Amino acid sequence: MNPQPTHASSSAVPTRRIVLTGFMGSGKSTVGPLVANRLGWRFLDVDDVIEAETAMTIAQIFAQLGEAAFRDREHSTIARLAAADSLVLALGGGAIERDETRDLLLAAPGTILIHLEVELATTLARCCGSEQIRPVLADQANLAARYQRRLPLYRTAHVSIPVDHLTPDQVADAILQAAGLH
Repeated sequence: MNPQPTHASSSAVPTRRIVLTGFMGSGKSTVGPLVANRLGWRFLDVDDVIEAETAMTIAQIFAQLGEAAFRDREHSTIARLAAADSLVLALGGGAIERDETRDLLLAAPGTILIHLEVELATTLARCCGSEQIRPVLADQANLAARYQRRLPLYRTAHVSIPVDHLTPDQVADAILQAAGLH
Protein backbone atom coordinates (compact mmCIF):
# COMPACT_ATOMS: atom_id res chain seq x y z
CA MET A 1 0.00 0.00 0.00
CA ASN A 2 3.00 2.31 -0.24
CA PRO A 3 2.54 5.07 -2.80
CA GLN A 4 5.04 5.02 -5.61
CA PRO A 5 6.59 8.46 -6.12
CA THR A 6 7.30 9.02 -9.80
CA HIS A 7 9.42 12.10 -9.14
CA ALA A 8 9.99 14.52 -6.32
CA SER A 9 7.69 17.47 -5.80
CA SER A 10 9.15 20.60 -7.33
CA SER A 11 9.34 22.53 -4.07
CA ALA A 12 9.24 22.27 -0.32
CA VAL A 13 5.99 24.28 -0.16
CA PRO A 14 3.42 22.55 2.07
CA THR A 15 0.56 20.80 0.26
CA ARG A 16 -2.38 23.19 -0.15
CA ARG A 17 -4.32 21.20 -2.71
CA ILE A 18 -4.51 17.59 -3.80
CA VAL A 19 -5.42 16.84 -7.40
CA LEU A 20 -6.52 13.30 -8.26
CA THR A 21 -6.07 11.90 -11.75
CA GLY A 22 -6.58 8.47 -13.23
CA PHE A 23 -8.66 6.51 -15.68
CA MET A 24 -12.41 6.22 -15.14
CA GLY A 25 -13.24 3.85 -12.33
CA SER A 26 -10.02 4.54 -10.44
CA GLY A 27 -11.99 6.00 -7.53
CA LYS A 28 -11.31 9.73 -7.80
CA SER A 29 -14.90 10.73 -7.03
CA THR A 30 -15.22 8.12 -4.27
CA VAL A 31 -11.92 8.74 -2.49
CA GLY A 32 -11.71 12.52 -3.01
CA PRO A 33 -14.54 13.31 -0.56
CA LEU A 34 -13.01 10.95 2.03
CA VAL A 35 -9.67 12.79 1.83
CA ALA A 36 -11.33 16.21 1.91
CA ASN A 37 -13.44 15.25 4.93
CA ARG A 38 -10.40 14.03 6.86
CA LEU A 39 -8.59 17.30 6.16
CA GLY A 40 -11.59 19.61 6.61
CA TRP A 41 -11.08 20.74 3.00
CA ARG A 42 -13.52 21.16 0.10
CA PHE A 43 -13.91 18.46 -2.53
CA LEU A 44 -14.75 19.32 -6.12
CA ASP A 45 -15.10 17.10 -9.16
CA VAL A 46 -14.18 19.05 -12.31
CA ASP A 47 -16.91 17.31 -14.32
CA ASP A 48 -19.54 18.29 -11.73
CA VAL A 49 -18.38 21.92 -11.84
CA ILE A 50 -18.55 21.96 -15.65
CA GLU A 51 -22.03 20.41 -15.63
CA ALA A 52 -23.26 22.97 -13.09
CA GLU A 53 -21.78 25.91 -15.01
CA THR A 54 -23.05 24.81 -18.45
CA ALA A 55 -26.36 23.26 -17.33
CA MET A 56 -25.43 20.30 -19.56
CA THR A 57 -24.19 16.80 -18.80
CA ILE A 58 -20.72 15.81 -19.96
CA ALA A 59 -22.39 13.41 -22.44
CA GLN A 60 -24.49 16.30 -23.82
CA ILE A 61 -21.41 18.51 -24.18
CA PHE A 62 -19.59 15.73 -26.08
CA ALA A 63 -22.62 15.12 -28.30
CA GLN A 64 -23.54 18.76 -28.99
CA LEU A 65 -20.19 20.58 -28.92
CA GLY A 66 -17.63 17.82 -29.40
CA GLU A 67 -14.73 16.58 -27.32
CA ALA A 68 -12.39 19.45 -28.33
CA ALA A 69 -14.81 22.07 -26.97
CA PHE A 70 -15.22 20.05 -23.79
CA ARG A 71 -11.43 19.79 -23.33
CA ASP A 72 -11.05 23.58 -23.73
CA ARG A 73 -13.71 24.17 -21.08
CA GLU A 74 -12.14 21.51 -18.86
CA HIS A 75 -8.69 23.14 -19.02
CA SER A 76 -9.98 26.61 -18.16
CA THR A 77 -12.02 25.19 -15.27
CA ILE A 78 -9.02 23.28 -13.88
CA ALA A 79 -6.76 26.34 -14.20
CA ARG A 80 -9.26 28.41 -12.24
CA LEU A 81 -9.89 25.79 -9.53
CA ALA A 82 -6.21 24.86 -9.13
CA ALA A 83 -5.56 28.29 -7.62
CA ALA A 84 -7.73 27.51 -4.56
CA ASP A 85 -6.32 26.39 -1.21
CA SER A 86 -7.60 23.57 1.02
CA LEU A 87 -9.05 21.74 -1.96
CA VAL A 88 -9.19 18.14 -3.14
CA LEU A 89 -9.90 18.21 -6.87
CA ALA A 90 -10.88 15.19 -8.98
CA LEU A 91 -10.04 15.48 -12.67
CA GLY A 92 -11.93 13.85 -15.49
CA GLY A 93 -10.04 10.86 -16.90
CA GLY A 94 -8.93 12.68 -20.05
CA ALA A 95 -7.79 15.96 -18.51
CA ILE A 96 -4.23 14.65 -18.24
CA GLU A 97 -3.93 14.41 -22.03
CA ARG A 98 -3.64 18.16 -22.43
CA ASP A 99 -0.01 19.31 -22.04
CA GLU A 100 -0.98 22.71 -20.59
CA THR A 101 -3.16 21.10 -17.93
CA ARG A 102 -0.49 18.57 -16.96
CA ASP A 103 2.24 21.23 -16.85
CA LEU A 104 0.09 23.58 -14.75
CA LEU A 105 -0.66 20.91 -12.15
CA LEU A 106 2.90 19.58 -11.96
CA ALA A 107 4.44 23.04 -11.51
CA ALA A 108 1.90 24.76 -9.22
CA PRO A 109 3.46 25.36 -5.77
CA GLY A 110 1.48 23.60 -3.05
CA THR A 111 -0.19 21.21 -5.51
CA ILE A 112 0.37 17.47 -5.41
CA LEU A 113 -0.90 15.57 -8.43
CA ILE A 114 -1.75 11.99 -7.47
CA HIS A 115 -2.46 9.26 -10.00
CA LEU A 116 -4.84 6.54 -8.86
CA GLU A 117 -3.62 3.69 -11.04
CA VAL A 118 -6.21 1.11 -12.02
CA GLU A 119 -6.06 -1.80 -14.45
CA LEU A 120 -8.39 -1.65 -17.45
CA ALA A 121 -10.21 -4.81 -16.26
CA THR A 122 -10.99 -3.04 -12.97
CA THR A 123 -12.34 -0.02 -14.86
CA LEU A 124 -14.64 -2.25 -16.90
CA ALA A 125 -15.90 -4.07 -13.82
CA ARG A 126 -16.49 -0.88 -11.81
CA CYS A 127 -18.06 1.15 -14.63
CA CYS A 128 -20.23 -1.47 -16.33
CA GLY A 129 -23.67 -0.03 -16.95
CA SER A 130 -22.62 3.62 -16.86
CA GLU A 131 -22.04 4.05 -20.61
CA GLN A 132 -24.87 6.59 -20.92
CA ILE A 133 -23.04 9.02 -18.59
CA ARG A 134 -19.48 8.12 -19.64
CA PRO A 135 -19.06 8.94 -23.34
CA VAL A 136 -15.55 7.45 -23.43
CA LEU A 137 -16.75 4.13 -21.98
CA ALA A 138 -19.49 3.90 -24.60
CA ASP A 139 -16.76 3.87 -27.29
CA GLN A 140 -15.61 0.31 -26.51
CA ALA A 141 -13.66 0.00 -29.76
CA ASN A 142 -11.21 2.71 -28.70
CA LEU A 143 -11.27 2.21 -24.92
CA ALA A 144 -8.13 0.04 -24.61
CA ALA A 145 -6.17 2.33 -26.94
CA ARG A 146 -7.26 5.37 -24.94
CA TYR A 147 -6.21 3.66 -21.70
CA GLN A 148 -2.78 2.77 -23.12
CA ARG A 149 -2.28 6.31 -24.48
CA ARG A 150 -3.16 7.91 -21.15
CA LEU A 151 -1.26 5.58 -18.79
CA PRO A 152 2.21 7.10 -19.33
CA LEU A 153 0.68 10.58 -18.97
CA TYR A 154 -0.98 9.64 -15.67
CA ARG A 155 2.38 8.32 -14.49
CA THR A 156 3.94 11.79 -14.86
CA ALA A 157 2.03 12.72 -11.67
CA HIS A 158 4.03 13.43 -8.52
CA VAL A 159 2.82 10.09 -7.11
CA SER A 160 1.12 6.97 -8.53
CA ILE A 161 -0.85 4.71 -6.19
CA PRO A 162 -1.98 1.27 -7.45
CA VAL A 163 -5.58 1.06 -6.22
CA ASP A 164 -7.06 -2.11 -7.73
CA HIS A 165 -6.93 -4.09 -4.48
CA LEU A 166 -7.35 -1.27 -1.93
CA THR A 167 -10.49 -0.13 -0.14
CA PRO A 168 -11.46 3.54 -0.48
CA ASP A 169 -10.21 4.15 3.09
CA GLN A 170 -6.85 2.55 2.27
CA VAL A 171 -6.54 4.73 -0.83
CA ALA A 172 -7.38 7.82 1.25
CA ASP A 173 -4.67 6.82 3.76
CA ALA A 174 -2.13 6.43 0.95
CA ILE A 175 -3.07 9.84 -0.52
CA LEU A 176 -2.67 11.59 2.83
CA GLN A 177 0.68 9.85 3.36
CA ALA A 178 1.88 10.85 -0.12
CA ALA A 179 0.81 14.45 0.47
CA GLY A 180 2.57 14.55 3.84
CA LEU A 181 -0.75 15.24 5.58
CA HIS A 182 -1.33 12.03 7.57
